[in-house]
Amino acid sequence: MEGCPLLLEDWLFAYATSSKGSIMVEVIRLIPAAAAYAATILITYLIFSSLRALHAATPGVYGVFNVIDKSAHRFKRKLVGQATSERSMRIFEPVMQEQIATFLRILLEASRGSEPVNMTDLVNRLTFDTVALLAFGRPLKTQTDPTYRPLIEAQNAGNYRSSMLMQFPLLYKIKIFNFLELFAADQVFQYWNTLETMIAARVAEEKHIRHDLYSILVDQINPEGKYLKDSEIWAEAAFFFPAGADTVSALMCAVFFYLARNPTAYARLAHEIRSTFATSDQIKGGRQLTACKYLRACIDETLRISPPASGTLWRELDTNDRSKEPLIVDGHVIPRGVQVGLNIYTLHHNEEYFPEPFTFRPERWLESETPAAQLKAMQEAFVPFSIGARSCSGKAMAYAETSLAMARTLWYFDFELAPGELGKLGGGNRSLGEGRDKEGEYQLYDVLSAIHDGPNLVFRPRGELWKDLVVGDEKA
Repeated sequence: MEGCPLLLEDWLFAYATSSKGSIMVEVIRLIPAAAAYAATILITYLIFSSLRALHAATPGVYGVFNVIDKSAHRFKRKLVGQATSERSMRIFEPVMQEQIATFLRILLEASRGSEPVNMTDLVNRLTFDTVALLAFGRPLKTQTDPTYRPLIEAQNAGNYRSSMLMQFPLLYKIKIFNFLELFAADQVFQYWNTLETMIAARVAEEKHIRHDLYSILVDQINPEGKYLKDSEIWAEAAFFFPAGADTVSALMCAVFFYLARNPTAYARLAHEIRSTFATSDQIKGGRQLTACKYLRACIDETLRISPPASGTLWRELDTNDRSKEPLIVDGHVIPRGVQVGLNIYTLHHNEEYFPEPFTFRPERWLESETPAAQLKAMQEAFVPFSIGARSCSGKAMAYAETSLAMARTLWYFDFELAPGELGKLGGGNRSLGEGRDKEGEYQLYDVLSAIHDGPNLVFRPRGELWKDLVVGDEKA
């Protein structure tokens, strides 16, 4: 029924999540602009896809991913926000640039033999190494050393577990995961042991030896007037890794995917980068990079069509809220005990706000090519990082790292899809089921964060520019 929220049970979420993805795969992709009621249920979830639902606000409604207490949330957000703010990104940029340079050298090596590159593998390592340095200044070096690469898979396994428990809390109550976790015990132990080692090593150093998450957290006073405990720093670190690495990886891989499949957009962006900068040293945060409007448009269009946070972020009326006023979202009265959420994927594919929602068209974000009224409507409905107090604090980091990496990649290289079947990786096809049959749509799977595979690309160096990336005898 047009305008009705999607109504589902928690067991369906658990099934969908265990089937490599979320209900977005099973239901939401099929009806991005409208929704329908399911059968009679016991525990309910309501999913909305309108702009009115996005902006609905009522006292006592909180996000389930974070602490419920508002003052505690403000405190935690302030802490993490300091580490990922635009100002912090400017301070951290030299470290980020160093990691991107390593990434580019790996692409250069692959280009010498025209070897197809799975971008998910390379970008996962780039973002993981970057977050490790931003959090605790620890060089994990997964881009060049395989020692810590299993941590990336361990992190995905942890996200998968958390996602299932979130969608089906009964699994936690019946302790089924106590048995299932035996199969991933080594991975989980290595992941947490590495985090603990990183924290211990950082604690042993001078507090402000470098700008990182720890240097920000260590002197903070919590709402109780006390310094943060090690356990509180641990908790922030555990959240920081998947939030900072997975989101940027999904975004960056999707940008590569869409550019490789859309030659007009690729050519326009390549021209913009190569005509804006005279040397690679100029590619850094600042006015010139900000002036690359088409680069930002490509990133925004990618975030619209393939948002890394593709699942539904649930909210529920606080059980302690005794207000007699009903909770009304988009014209629907929400009973107590019903979790309600707006799915970003459905909103971003709602034709009311985004004409041709499944078409990758970065031009839609340019003031010079889109009517002002339509652009305003799109901007209001564009929420890849959510909005308000519960919005993602890593927005600046995602834009900064993706902008720098894409600009520098297009400065040094041309790239295209790998030939044959290899080039199809990452896109949809009929064998993946209804809703995942679009070849031109990058496939993301919701496991709290987003997991993905591909695209496979072939890179070619541009002239002699590659010599900037190597040192010594290699230039000869």
